[in-house]
Amino acid sequence: MTNNLMPSLLAAPETLWYVLLPVFGLVFGAAIGVAIYIVITKRKMAGAKEDAKKILEKAIADAKNLRKEAQLEAKEAFLKQRGEFEQEMKDRQNEVRRGEQRIAQREENLDKKEDGIGKKEEVLDKKIEALEKTREDLKTKEAQIAEVRARAEAKVFEIEEQLQKTAMMTREEAKAKLIEAMEDEAKRDAAKMVRDIEAAAREEADGKAREIVSLAVQKCAVDHSSEITVSAVPLPNEEMKGRIIGREGRNIRALEIATGIDLIIDDTPEAVVLSGFDPVRREVARIALEKLISDGRIHPARIEDIVERTRKELDFKIKEMGENACFEAGVMGVHADLVKLLGRMKYRTSYGQNVLKHSLEVSYLAGALAVEIGADVALCKRAGLLHDIGKAVDHEVEGTHISIGADLAKKYRENKDVIHCIAAHHNDIPPETMEAVIVQCADAISGARPGARRESLENYVKRLEKLETIANSFAGVEKSFAIQAGREVRIMVKPEVVDDAATLFMAKEIARQIEREMDYPGQIKVNVIREMRSVEYAK
Repeated sequence: MTNNLMPSLLAAPETLWYVLLPVFGLVFGAAIGVAIYIVITKRKMAGAKEDAKKILEKAIADAKNLRKEAQLEAKEAFLKQRGEFEQEMKDRQNEVRRGEQRIAQREENLDKKEDGIGKKEEVLDKKIEALEKTREDLKTKEAQIAEVRARAEAKVFEIEEQLQKTAMMTREEAKAKLIEAMEDEAKRDAAKMVRDIEAAAREEADGKAREIVSLAVQKCAVDHSSEITVSAVPLPNEEMKGRIIGREGRNIRALEIATGIDLIIDDTPEAVVLSGFDPVRREVARIALEKLISDGRIHPARIEDIVERTRKELDFKIKEMGENACFEAGVMGVHADLVKLLGRMKYRTSYGQNVLKHSLEVSYLAGALAVEIGADVALCKRAGLLHDIGKAVDHEVEGTHISIGADLAKKYRENKDVIHCIAAHHNDIPPETMEAVIVQCADAISGARPGARRESLENYVKRLEKLETIANSFAGVEKSFAIQAGREVRIMVKPEVVDDAATLFMAKEIARQIEREMDYPGQIKVNVIREMRSVEYAK
């Protein structure tokens, strides 16, 4: 069929062109389209490459920025962590220091407890000795009971035989009768023994209670020793110094020889200082010098006369003061020489505390303690008054005022219990009687109470100032007051700064700071007060 078609096409050229022309158009159009597509595709690829390059550059820049930001954040985090670590280390170091302070405080408390344990061991040793003695007494009593029992058995056998002979009883009947009589007697003896044991137990209980109270009071014992060795005499004018010195110093030499006291005349305006260890001589010199200044006639003969008269007057005055002290304390029958020594203590001081007044106070305190615990009141008051008698002559005699006082009491035939109280009031020897412990405690109480002595007063004032300083260091505190001898600190806060809830925390914080920074006996009450007041005026 194809063969037939070809000749027909060739025979008709116009028809062929009509057929081929569209075909060529399609082919040419397709080629142009392909060429255009290829050009467009190349352009798109070039634009895509350009866009990809820009995107890549942007991504690289963003990555660099992100990296920088990450580095900055990491650096900030590192610095923050390092700061937290350093703060934590500081907190731990502070905690370690506080722990070391607490450990040191505990060690100190342990040392104090060890001292207390040592004292308790001494008391226990004494109690053990008493128990051993009681055990020996019991053994002796057991031997006595065995002896009595043997005699009783012999007596029973003898009574048995007599009963058989006189009552014509059998052995069994006599034995029953005897047992009945023995039971009645045993019951009476047992009742009597029970009463005796109860009475002895009550007496022992009273003694133990007194001993316990005495030991408890004894814990406040302290030791002080000081004195004043100079006195000042005021002058009416500076010219009086020259008259006291005299021509070539003869007046001052005469006064020093007559009194045994050194006169110090220096640049101190209108005053002369008297220096000497003997307080009575110093008082004689002071009074004599005041009389000479008042009289105006100052020369060696006049000085000797005035000093002698002053010495006699002072001796009389000293004796009178000693008698008054004995009368005030209610102590009678004291030797006249001891009375004079008591009067001399008027011119003796210890840490600024007058020794005679201190002795009277110890006498009162010892009597009060003795009344409370059932000891010998008269003995305690007498020993309290005389406990520091050695201080009247401790500058003239070798030894401590304790040994001197005990020797003086022996010399003037004082009671041996009074001598023991004097010798034991500073634990030079262990106290063996309840009265000795009471005198020791009364002496400590008199010397240790706030304001009695200079050192105690200074420490007391410093403690009160420290309490108020700690309270005032907190924000919102308006004013604070240490009251009740330092046992309470009362704090007034500003109501507009501190609310009711904050007062609770402030009280706790102040209490904790007081515990950390201060040493004090007992406890301190922290009282925080918040008070709101509204004031308005009617016009």
